[in-house]
Amino acid sequence: MNDQANQYQQLIAKCWADEAFKQQLLADPAETLQAEGIEVPEGVQVRFMENTAEVLNVVIPPKPTELTDDALEGVAGGAACYSVL
Repeated sequence: MNDQANQYQQLIAKCWADEAFKQQLLADPAETLQAEGIEVPEGVQVRFMENTAEVLNVVIPPKPTELTDDALEGVAGGAACYSVL
């Protein structure tokens, strides 16, 4: 697992364990991330949202400028990547 994925997992675990931290992350993500030692590049906006029993947030990634052969095969084959809790 790469460092970024590990940092993300640690943030989620901290949110589950500490309601005040979760609320701080939701209210001011960039400052909270920086306080956790995670650099946010200049000019980048960061948003955290919480899924609940009544709300499911789905992120639409940016459109790629060029699709790889593997990505094209996935689209042609109907591959999908999603998770419903």
